[in-house]
Amino acid sequence: MHWLWVLIIGAIIGAIAGAITNKGKSMGWIANILAGLVGSSIGEAILGSWGPQLAGMAIIPSIIGAVILVAVVSFFVGKSKN
Repeated sequence: MHWLWVLIIGAIIGAIAGAITNKGKSMGWIANILAGLVGSSIGEAILGSWGPQLAGMAIIPSIIGAVILVAVVSFFVGKSKN
């Protein structure tokens, strides 16, 4: 049951990151989950695990890490399409 909550919270974090970077329309649910989970790892590695936590993920550092991840990935993907 814990993994279900991790996936749900990861999807929400990824969706928030997509909305902040205006890339949310082009990302699907799987990309949102991956962005949320990987972004959470990046954010907690850089900023630590402070603030409120859900499903073992610190929300604020996770969102910041996911925003960084989505911005970097969209920058490189956007360059290859031109």
